[in-house]
Amino acid sequence: MYTNNETKKIKVGNIFIGGGAPVTIQSMLNVRAEDILGNVKQAIELEKAGCEIIRVSVPNKEAIELIYKIKENINVPLVADIHFDYKLALESVAAGVDKIRINPGNIGSNENVKKVALACKTAGVPIRIGVNSGSLEKEILARYGSPTPEAMVESGLYHISLLNKFDFDDIVLSLKSSDTRRTYDAYVLAAERCNYPLHIGVTEAGTQKIGTIKSSAALGGLLLRNIGNTVRISLTDNPVKEVEAATDLLRAIGIKKGGIKFVSCPTCGRTKIDLIGLAKAAEERLKGVNKDLTVAIMGCVVNGPGEAKEADIGIAGGDGCAVLFKKDGITRKIPEQNILDELVLEIEKM
Repeated sequence: MYTNNETKKIKVGNIFIGGGAPVTIQSMLNVRAEDILGNVKQAIELEKAGCEIIRVSVPNKEAIELIYKIKENINVPLVADIHFDYKLALESVAAGVDKIRINPGNIGSNENVKKVALACKTAGVPIRIGVNSGSLEKEILARYGSPTPEAMVESGLYHISLLNKFDFDDIVLSLKSSDTRRTYDAYVLAAERCNYPLHIGVTEAGTQKIGTIKSSAALGGLLLRNIGNTVRISLTDNPVKEVEAATDLLRAIGIKKGGIKFVSCPTCGRTKIDLIGLAKAAEERLKGVNKDLTVAIMGCVVNGPGEAKEADIGIAGGDGCAVLFKKDGITRKIPEQNILDELVLEIEKM
């Protein structure tokens, strides 16, 4: 099996994917293609939120202008999403895009594939092959009977072969399904069968709550096995929320450092302060703090400092108060109305 460190290393703009490079976070603009200013504004917002690769739809020739305008305003790589029309891929490369997302099998003849491969190779632009379970080739579907993980991987390898035929090998592969298990199994199989870097994600995952859960189940399992080089959590929502969810996932696994990591108990009958409200308020108040700290919000002193002993700092509730503790033990008692302010003040000093 090819893990993160063992995949081919691909340069995308000013960063790398695969070959031991850090796992990157991606998202996609969802403003209408004709709204250039809206796309630029959203791209800037995504970069500020921590998005490291941004994708934009290029549905027609007029949308090529998006590439110029967006690249003037961001410092992260831009990917052009192309369907069917190979000429749009050629124009996107000419416009300076950093990567193309395309399926070579649906852009027409071998000559079209050759033109795109040559243009990308000359410009140093990699290609992401995007396989979706809902759009597999008819002959592959007929052979497997349904979009199985094996069928998805075969489709991906077929598209790879089309590019390899023309001596193009700077390829990133994605194999997405809206089914969590199918997505997971397809990527595991792909990691066994090829060494190309993998862009992992669950497509059409849903709205923020269910989409984050489904994506975390599949992507978290893959990343814990060191499979996956770049990620997107697809949500029917503002794409900034995709970036936030992906960042939280990478931090939870320990792949991404920086930012507050929270530990908080679910509360029980021993809790005598508003721990639920306190935990939510602390999470919101500390959202922008980029210190690599673990903060514990615990309900009582019975389990608090003990269960959260790995935390850098935390509070454990008492009767209308809380104790503040650090790695070296309990430091002092705080009245309930001052808990959050005192906690934040201590964190600012660290």
